[in-house]
Amino acid sequence: MTANPTASGPVNAMTVDVEDYFHVSAFADAIDRADWHDMPSRVVANTHRLLDLFDGQGVKSTFFVLGWVAEREPGLVREIVERGHELACHGYSHQLVYNQTPELFREETVRSKDLLEQAGQVPVRGYRAASYSITRRSQWALDILGEAGFEYDSSIFPVRHDRYGIPGAGRWPHEMTLNEGRRLVEFPLSTVRWAGMTLPMAGGGYFRLYPYALSRAGFRNINQGAGKPFVFYLHPWEVDPEQPRIKAKALSRFRHYNNLHRCESRLRRLLEDFRFAPMRDVLASMELVPGESSAPVGAASARG
Repeated sequence: MTANPTASGPVNAMTVDVEDYFHVSAFADAIDRADWHDMPSRVVANTHRLLDLFDGQGVKSTFFVLGWVAEREPGLVREIVERGHELACHGYSHQLVYNQTPELFREETVRSKDLLEQAGQVPVRGYRAASYSITRRSQWALDILGEAGFEYDSSIFPVRHDRYGIPGAGRWPHEMTLNEGRRLVEFPLSTVRWAGMTLPMAGGGYFRLYPYALSRAGFRNINQGAGKPFVFYLHPWEVDPEQPRIKAKALSRFRHYNNLHRCESRLRRLLEDFRFAPMRDVLASMELVPGESSAPVGAASARG
């Protein structure tokens, strides 16, 4: 499929958080972590579905892979790399950062990074926390990411939410100075300003909740109004309306299952309407990380 010639504006970051449907924080009260091994896994098939979709659209993405998945499916990690995408880290066990001690966070993060690099045979430079759980009470995690050798993070959502968010945090990619002079670039989850409010506009459940026309308008506001790139995220389970249904609280079920049947078709429209590349490539084009990248911005990964 050829690129839509009407697509214009900055090249945006396409990202996938590679986890299974039973890993999500919304179901943490309903599914014991010890039972994950017994759950029917769908992450390989669903990730293949996204890989094939991206191939058909000529798009390259950043895949933030959960260490728990990488440990069990190293072939999937290798395939992500072999198909030209950026490999990044989503932690190991999908625990909320602010519920971990710094010691446990360091141990799991380093373990996951090592697993990914062994499977993919490429350096892993990007990190995203489970459920964007680097908040004001867990900002210590950023120093640990710097110590572990990450170049950038994409975990901070500058909104108010019951599970995540740092209201008032910077809305655009920027460099942070950490302890001992280390640096880390933050690519915050995207938002729009409306009627004095900062509203989430980055993908996932919001992309399924909002009508597509509203999402498109919000992303165009970021690209054309602010002249900035946005970050889009989704999970492999979001293109799988046939996944098993978990008995959980009503709000958790709504957040997880709402409009699953519409997500893939909306994603196809999004890929036609906007230009995308892996996150590190977008940051490199902004001179926030070194220029070496997984797929040059302006090549097939940048549509339009």
